[in-house]
Amino acid sequence: LPRVAITYCTQCKWMLRAAYFGQELLSTFGTSIGEMALIPATGGTFTVYLTYRPDAAAEAQEVLLWDRKAEGGFPETKILKQRLRNHIEPEKKLGHSDTPSAQ
Repeated sequence: LPRVAITYCTQCKWMLRAAYFGQELLSTFGTSIGEMALIPATGGTFTVYLTYRPDAAAEAQEVLLWDRKAEGGFPETKILKQRLRNHIEPEKKLGHSDTPSAQ
């Protein structure tokens, strides 16, 4: 742990999008991420889950970082990085990814 799982719709051909987000998170967080999983699904699914331990003594928690259906689309990369960072490395500076979004 931490484990990031990106579930994507194969019917929608979102594998490359899922892989892109995965490589962006791995490039930014490196070995702070213990595992990155790409999970094929159907039905327009695109979710990003984090499983981690908030501290060494805690039980593992699963947190939904993004759900395309609930959020109304795909994330900006920096939003996804911020959400992940807030759980696994709250003190980490993300450079330009820390600036507010235009949303």
